[in-house]
Amino acid sequence: MRRLLSLAGLLTIFTGSAAQAQSASASPNDDPSYRKEFVYGVNFNTRGGLIGGVSVRSTRVLNENWSRFWSIEAVEVKHRKERRVASFNGSSFVLDKSNYFFVLRPSVGAQRVVFRKAAESGVQVNALMSAGPSIGLLMPYYINYDYTDQSTPRQPEVIRTEQYDPYIHTDQSLIRDRAPLFTGANETKPYIGVHWRGALSFEYGRYRDAVAGIETGVLLELYGKQPVILRSRDVPDSQINNRFYPSVYLTIYLGSRS
Repeated sequence: MRRLLSLAGLLTIFTGSAAQAQSASASPNDDPSYRKEFVYGVNFNTRGGLIGGVSVRSTRVLNENWSRFWSIEAVEVKHRKERRVASFNGSSFVLDKSNYFFVLRPSVGAQRVVFRKAAESGVQVNALMSAGPSIGLLMPYYINYDYTDQSTPRQPEVIRTEQYDPYIHTDQSLIRDRAPLFTGANETKPYIGVHWRGALSFEYGRYRDAVAGIETGVLLELYGKQPVILRSRDVPDSQINNRFYPSVYLTIYLGSRS
C-alpha cells in the first residue's frame, strides 16, 4: 500500500504539471461537448485486500466547471490486524477472524474542474466530494475444525464447519482451513453507518465519447454499532474492533460520455 500511495503522489505531481502547461491552450470557459458520463472502476484501499472492491458512477454536467453525480461502491472492509496463517494441511485461514464485513456505499456528490485538458487529449484534474449512507453486511467467517479424538487410535475424523469462536476453537493447530466464502450467508447482519469522501481525479480522454483515469482520496466512515470482525479470548471485542474506519484509496476507472 505504501507503493500505491507513492504512485498516487507521483501521478499527482506529474498530472498537475501537465495540466498547468495545457491551461494556456484550453480556455476554462470552453463548453464541454458531453452532458453525461458513466464510469466503472476497481478500488484499492488501506482497509481492503489486494483488490478493495468495485464502483460505478454516473455524472451529469451542469456547466463548464461543475457536475453532480451519484455513485455506488461495493468493498470488503478488513481489520488492520488481520493475519493469514497456514494450517498443517497446506491450506490457510485468517487468525482470530470471526466475521467478514462487506459494505455498500451509495452516495451523491459534486465535482469541480481544477485544470481542464485540451479538447482532444491531455490530462484533466477534477476535485470531488461526496457523502451518503454505508450499508454494512456482517457475515460469519466459518472454519473447518478438527474434533477427532486423538487419544484413541484409528478413530474416524470428525471435522465440523463452524463460525470461529475463540472460546470454543482454542487450539489453532486443529483449524484445518476456512470454509467456502458464502457459508453462513443466511446469518448476515446489517450495520448502518455514514461516509464522506474527498478526492482528486486525473482523467485522460483521447476521444470525446470515452474516458479513463484514476481517482485518489480519503474516505471517512462511521457506524452506529461496532461491527465485530476479530475476536480473542484475551481481549474484549470492544477493544479490538472499531466504529470509525478512515482509509486512503485509489480507483482506476473507464467509461463513456454522451
